Amino acid sequence: MLQALREKTSGLIAKIILGAVIIAFSFFGIESYFIAQTDDYVARVGDKEVSQQEFRSRFDEFRQMQMQRSNGALDARYFESPEVKRQVLDQLIDEKVMLAANERLGVVVPVDRLRQEIMRIPAFQSNGQFDPALYRAALASQGMTPSMFDVRVRDEIATREMPVQVATSAIVTDADVDTYLRLRGQLRDFRFVALPKASVEAGDIKEEDIAKYYTEHQQDFMIPEEVALEYVDLEADKVEVALTPDEATLRKRYEDGKARFVSPEQRLASHILVKVGGKGGPDDQKAALEKAQKLAADAREGKTSFADLAKQSSEDLGSKALGGDLGWVDKEMTDPAFEAALYALEKGKISDPVLSGEGYHVIELRDVRPGSTRSFEEVRPELVREYGESERERVYSEKSGRLIDVSYQDSTSLEPAARAVGLPVQKTALFSREGATEGFAANPAVVRAAFSDQVLLQGNNSDSIEIAPNHVAVVRVAEHKPASPKPLDEVRDDIRRRLVDARTAELGKQRADELFARLGKDTLDVIATETGGKVADEKGIGRNAVNLDSALVTAVFAMPRPQGEAPSSQLVAMSGGEYALVQLDKVADADPKALDEPTREAARNTLQQASAMGQVREFLAALRANTEIKRAEERM
Repeated sequence: MLQALREKTSGLIAKIILGAVIIAFSFFGIESYFIAQTDDYVARVGDKEVSQQEFRSRFDEFRQMQMQRSNGALDARYFESPEVKRQVLDQLIDEKVMLAANERLGVVVPVDRLRQEIMRIPAFQSNGQFDPALYRAALASQGMTPSMFDVRVRDEIATREMPVQVATSAIVTDADVDTYLRLRGQLRDFRFVALPKASVEAGDIKEEDIAKYYTEHQQDFMIPEEVALEYVDLEADKVEVALTPDEATLRKRYEDGKARFVSPEQRLASHILVKVGGKGGPDDQKAALEKAQKLAADAREGKTSFADLAKQSSEDLGSKALGGDLGWVDKEMTDPAFEAALYALEKGKISDPVLSGEGYHVIELRDVRPGSTRSFEEVRPELVREYGESERERVYSEKSGRLIDVSYQDSTSLEPAARAVGLPVQKTALFSREGATEGFAANPAVVRAAFSDQVLLQGNNSDSIEIAPNHVAVVRVAEHKPASPKPLDEVRDDIRRRLVDARTAELGKQRADELFARLGKDTLDVIATETGGKVADEKGIGRNAVNLDSALVTAVFAMPRPQGEAPSSQLVAMSGGEYALVQLDKVADADPKALDEPTREAARNTLQQASAMGQVREFLAALRANTEIKRAEERM
């Protein structure tokens, strides 16, 4: 048997099969045959994914922006709403859809455009000028490299470029402006009588009605279900660690990360840009090149300074007023051809014309700042700080893993997990599903865990709860109070008030309908006399009238124009639960020709913006309709 098997596995075919298997393992790893692949995207847009990390990062930015706008007044529970999270996810989906469309259409963001966009960001400027050192430091503080930031800015430019082009295609005609102005300035004459509210006294409500309402609406009068929690709270900032490293450890960290302490060579440059005019044909290219060559020759001759030539002739609006000054330029910040020419120049020299996507550049190298490496002594304080942060992160990681492991091993108590990480078991006061107003139980994630089946019904420890970055907790129920109805005596006055309001509204609507049915047979004046009111006669009322009930004005401007001599009539529900009988007598459109040009232009801009927004929405909707979009909102 073994001999037969050996013979079958030693032939040419067997060797080919074995070789194929080995190649498969070398490409994909043997572990891929045993480890299940788990999707972790929040949304898939075509072949692009919105990862959980990307969603969380964007949601955190949204949260910070909203809190800043509200000066911290927003309730933290607002951000746990599925609708709010869906709003952020929809924005990310729109961006992915737009990026996919750009790829299909071949839309590319030029390097020069990317560079200009980054250099205009105020956070990277010092005294109004782009500061490369500040740029790198700001990115490092966010855990980003220049390449990562380039990708992000390039995507941001790309996602807004096509909508901008679509928006600029919106057309508003003079007829559109006339129609808008005619309706915006429209005035209406109408008469109305406000009907008195129905009168229902609290004494009219019978005790049996209150008891019946209490029985039928008992869920409205419940004392909410409440829980109190035991919890172990682990926060990285409060973890005790040894923060004093020895010299050998610091020197090793310095050598391992030496590349971080190297400042690259920088070049102080100015340029003159000559754009290719016309349609960009051969003759246009030749004319632009000849102009650039002439400027290069004039600059080398020195009769006119390079800065003055740039102010006179450069077509780069961003640097023209500065005499072509680009400041200190790092590698990979400019177009590859521009960079190659700049780094091939000697100090004080001027280049021949260099062609890029923007046109021809004439470059002057004014100064060179050689690259340098900071010494160990210079960066020692930074290394000490980084050591402390990494050590704290290491200890936190170990303790959080231990906390989770032990809380799983014994899910009936938090004491073993607390002892394992050297922390106390703490306790909250009772709180409902709305959460506490402050403290640990005000966190929405804690509230969700507290009322989950795992914790509330099964009586187990919770899964780890992320309170904040580098801050986790595990909870279990210490006390549970089920929901219970409030006593009838406690809610009797509330029920009586509800019944009075409901009966008042019912009688008021019934009376208003009866009176409106009579309108036409009887005049407004007759009905006003009968109800003890009076007819209000309003002339020349505009859409923004402030001295009348807003619901009344809105209803009047929604009424159809009177046909012939007969007025239009309508029953209008006003604010405060009152009703009014309204007769529309006259509609007078504004005369758009009587308005001055600035007013017409402002109206045109308003219509242009509305039309542009509508076209962009339709464009995005069309792209979405032709893209396969799969959501996994449970991962948000």
